[in-house]
Amino acid sequence: MLVVQKSTKKESARTLTLSDNTTGKSFELPIINGTLGPSVIDVRRLYVETGMFTYDPGYTSTGSAESAITYIDGENGVLLHRGYAIEDLAKHSNFLEVSYLLLYGKLPNVEENKKFTHDVTYHSMLNEQVTYFLRGFRRDAHPMAIMLGVVGALSAFYHDNIDINDPRQRDITEHRLLAKMPTIAAMAYKYSIGQPFIYPRNDLSYAENFLHMMFAVPAEEYVVSPTLVRAIDRLFILHADHEQNASTSTVRLAGSSGANPFACIAAGMASLWGPAHGGANEAVVRMLQEIGSIERIPEFVRRAKDKDDPFRLMGFGHRVYKNYDPRATVMRQSAHEVLEELGSRDEPLLKLAIELEQIALGDTYFIERKLFPNVDFYSGIILRAMGIPTDLFTVLFAVARTVGWLAQWDEMIADPAQKIGRPRQLYTGPAERKFIPIEKR
Repeated sequence: MLVVQKSTKKESARTLTLSDNTTGKSFELPIINGTLGPSVIDVRRLYVETGMFTYDPGYTSTGSAESAITYIDGENGVLLHRGYAIEDLAKHSNFLEVSYLLLYGKLPNVEENKKFTHDVTYHSMLNEQVTYFLRGFRRDAHPMAIMLGVVGALSAFYHDNIDINDPRQRDITEHRLLAKMPTIAAMAYKYSIGQPFIYPRNDLSYAENFLHMMFAVPAEEYVVSPTLVRAIDRLFILHADHEQNASTSTVRLAGSSGANPFACIAAGMASLWGPAHGGANEAVVRMLQEIGSIERIPEFVRRAKDKDDPFRLMGFGHRVYKNYDPRATVMRQSAHEVLEELGSRDEPLLKLAIELEQIALGDTYFIERKLFPNVDFYSGIILRAMGIPTDLFTVLFAVARTVGWLAQWDEMIADPAQKIGRPRQLYTGPAERKFIPIEKR
């Protein structure tokens, strides 16, 4: 039996002492303090010292990386990128400024912002052969399936700058991926509806370019609404990074083997595609459509409380946040701005969402369980109002999250302490058995 005892040493040199009552031995594990948040117990020598591993399904109590990029305080509803509150970034910055912050650790000055914007903008075109590759998919293929295939294939088109040990080559590849993701996303959409591809324009901003490639047609001029541009820009900012979530951890794990960055981002996209991760805003829209009217909300709230009923309220609660998701407040404001701009203020789904939010926030059941609205609750309504089809929602999430994946990947590659990921397991299968020839079984 191991008994855990916290050391009484001073704060800067704290350790955790494990005492084995069977052998009389004690083992000390260092406690490492970060800038913010809980300290961590350094268990790297645990197996060597004790012959045991830790057991943590889902890694919910495990610090898998040391990072200086994003901090989340789920209890108090705080999200910081490099120390800046997400609310301030969404209000005062644009997506490329936030991208620079995530990649380089600071907000850019005027000249840095100008150069970075130029470098990203002038990488937004794709090798023309990529369009032939894209045309090989079925037209009814899910856009995420197309995105996965195309992004994974980019290493075959841009293999000249994928030496991960060269910081300059990493920089170029990061610019390329950040620039080309909106182009690929828009092309996947255009292909699915049989319209010609619209090429990027260097005179448009990142968000403007995306909307132009999505909705312009060669036959007429397309005027991009500033309100919709700001809404998309905010959506990209709010989804840019979120610490060590499933997709980011997947990118880091794939990257730890030395895989090229295009393959790593494709791996992250595959993880994001799961309905428990990037597909949540799709699920919110489908849930609201299922509820159908305000009068039916009480019925579905009752069903959500019934543990024997498979129905769940989507867009409420979060694995990390145990308070109101700070991104949801910004997204709610965007929802109202977009619907007013489009003349859809009376959009039935928005009315449903607002009523459902008010009921849930005042219901003891949801309050006690800290099931507050999250960012997915309103983002799906915004995208739907803008004419973006539901199966493209996760694609936009991937476009936004690419910069976070790249920042996390680059940080890991540059870390001299990084090594290939290799989780251990608690084996519960048969013990060693004697082999029996087939004729005697």
